[in-house]
Amino acid sequence: MPTYDLGLEHVSLAFATKTVFTDVTQGVFEGDRIGIVGRNGDGKSTLLKLLDGTQEPDSGRVTRRNGLTFGMLTQRDALDDNATLREAALEGREDYEWASQQQSREIVEALLGGMNLDAKIGSLSGGQRRRADLARLLLKDWDILALDEPTNHLDVITIHWLAEHLKNRWSRGTGALLLVTHDRWFLDEVCESMWEVHDGQIEPFEGGYSAYMLQRVERDRQADVRETKRRNLARKELAWLSRGARARSTKQKFHVKAATELIADVPPMRNTLELKQMATARLGKQVVDLVDVTQVYDREQGAYADIDPDAAALAASARSASTVDVVEPMVQEPQVFGSVTIAVDNADDPRLASAFGARAAEVAAEHGLTHHEPAGEINALRGTRDDADADETSAAVEITVSGRKILDDVTWLIGPGDRFGIVGANGAGKSTLLKILDGTLTPTAGRVNIGKTVRFAVLSQRLDELEKLGKYKVKEVLSRYKPSYIVDGKEVTPGQLMERLGFEAAQLMTPIRDLSGGQKRRMQLLLILLDEPNVLIMDEPGNDLDTDMLAVMEDLLDTWPGTLIVVSHDRYLLERVTDEQFALIGGKVRHLPGGVQDYLDMVEQLKHGEDPLVLEGAAGGPATGGDSPANGAGSAAAASADTAAEPEAPKLSGKAYADASRRVSAIERKLEKITTQKEQLEAQMAAHDPSDYAGLNELNGQLQALAAESDDLEAEWLDLSEQMGQ
Repeated sequence: MPTYDLGLEHVSLAFATKTVFTDVTQGVFEGDRIGIVGRNGDGKSTLLKLLDGTQEPDSGRVTRRNGLTFGMLTQRDALDDNATLREAALEGREDYEWASQQQSREIVEALLGGMNLDAKIGSLSGGQRRRADLARLLLKDWDILALDEPTNHLDVITIHWLAEHLKNRWSRGTGALLLVTHDRWFLDEVCESMWEVHDGQIEPFEGGYSAYMLQRVERDRQADVRETKRRNLARKELAWLSRGARARSTKQKFHVKAATELIADVPPMRNTLELKQMATARLGKQVVDLVDVTQVYDREQGAYADIDPDAAALAASARSASTVDVVEPMVQEPQVFGSVTIAVDNADDPRLASAFGARAAEVAAEHGLTHHEPAGEINALRGTRDDADADETSAAVEITVSGRKILDDVTWLIGPGDRFGIVGANGAGKSTLLKILDGTLTPTAGRVNIGKTVRFAVLSQRLDELEKLGKYKVKEVLSRYKPSYIVDGKEVTPGQLMERLGFEAAQLMTPIRDLSGGQKRRMQLLLILLDEPNVLIMDEPGNDLDTDMLAVMEDLLDTWPGTLIVVSHDRYLLERVTDEQFALIGGKVRHLPGGVQDYLDMVEQLKHGEDPLVLEGAAGGPATGGDSPANGAGSAAAASADTAAEPEAPKLSGKAYADASRRVSAIERKLEKITTQKEQLEAQMAAHDPSDYAGLNELNGQLQALAAESDDLEAEWLDLSEQMGQ
């Protein structure tokens, strides 16, 4: 048996109702970078606790090399609520100590940027505490580092930074990493081997997540396992990995030919044309149009946490930066400041509440505005129903709102069947954008046109609605819905849909309150789908789900015939379930033809002092309006707003711009397919009998036709890009 630096020898462990490990022998060598996957409840976190020594096995032993240091990030921190952030995360280090070394400076700026080092831990949000605990861990030197869901509460920028940090933290062959996460992009980017925890065992695989999926499908095929459903989901996900841009990158970790053979009979992820036709039939032509929308938060209000907590936290940090010890963030979230004047004729105008928050009533009173009276009822008491007389008593007054523009003159057209992903930093205003889209928030200026047939459903990060059903059993809740639904052309019952989402028939009698976090998340999605909305908005849908359940959810969404808007920091999930991605940055909604990587490139330019935003247009329309290009947090943006140069407007605007943008995206997807077809034809020609000239000539003809089609599409792409000003 090999001698591990840290390992388990014939370890068994069981709890009251579940056997977690049975005679397991496995370990970690120096230089290992191991990702750990498995279903929720199968023992991933317990495995880390065994290695850390905080959980004792029932039998067997945990071996550890003398002098080895082991650091672990758990899902619940042990930080002292009464300690300051400097004491808990920096462990008393002064600014010159952590700022003098590049690695420690990057850790503090990336994870604690914008946070007050003198703040008490007990006053921080859950996400801020998570960042503080991660910073505390990374600032120390460890031989082995174990991270349990480190990407929770991190935005896509910080997740990308963390991946680079972990790849470069140790020199090759030194240190070791154990990583439990549901973020599949992160696993593929950081890990060089995988452990799958299942059925009381730990099964090792070579390579990252992509390689693990290939080996898992091959294992299932050779063993002819009975888990047909699980196998097909894994094969479908492998098809996504192999057909996507990641499989064609130079960092590919598995053999493309072998993967192609395994997925030869797997259909495309979804029939986009068919889904759009179905969505149009359900929705009509108009879904949601944002036209010249501006949302301003009054700089003095300081009370819109209920609307957008992240943006409120960012504003609070910016206001306090001059008086307290606030860490300069690694990348400043671009912000636009300015003023908007609105005409208001009564104190109930929803624009007052969205702009001034808790100060709305105070502002209305200052301008002599009163609450709108139901004219018909009041005048009936007075013996008259003359609405014209009532209108004469109210006069509109102009109110100026000055502060941060979360949205700055945005035009964005969302049509039937569109599947859009939205990415942005914490505090960029994603929650605000979602509330404006579904009509729960009235923007300060501009119009939001919502189609007459639209039925919204929102999968939020909170489970409040589900908690209200806590005392009811799952079966009782499902009985409130229709007995059958049509999914992917087949008639299914709510119980069958529940099983498809990973529930067992025995759980029908389980009260909602007794479900685990992941089960509640899946139940929340199920109930939303049973309501049959035609526009689905999902805010971080991957929370609390393991990789298998994420694949199940993605498979279900592939056949969902409606408009889909997804906000997520999980770039794998975002690019997997949506057809086009957009970034909310600098008050604009910007199209990302190259996916999330385009957004990271923008952020990288900002990090180096460049400003990529002045060249960009808003999605579905030009970047007109607004007071200035995006400015960093804490900058004198308001003072320079009126003097900033306007960006050059693209040649196309409005609907023409939106149509051109969609055509460009369609061309890019078509070019990807042509590239794959050309590679397959070239492989066929290489394997073809060289003496069969007729066959080779036919294959060459097909190759030339594809090349000609590719040239025409590239020419059209260049022409449209020039018209759009890109």
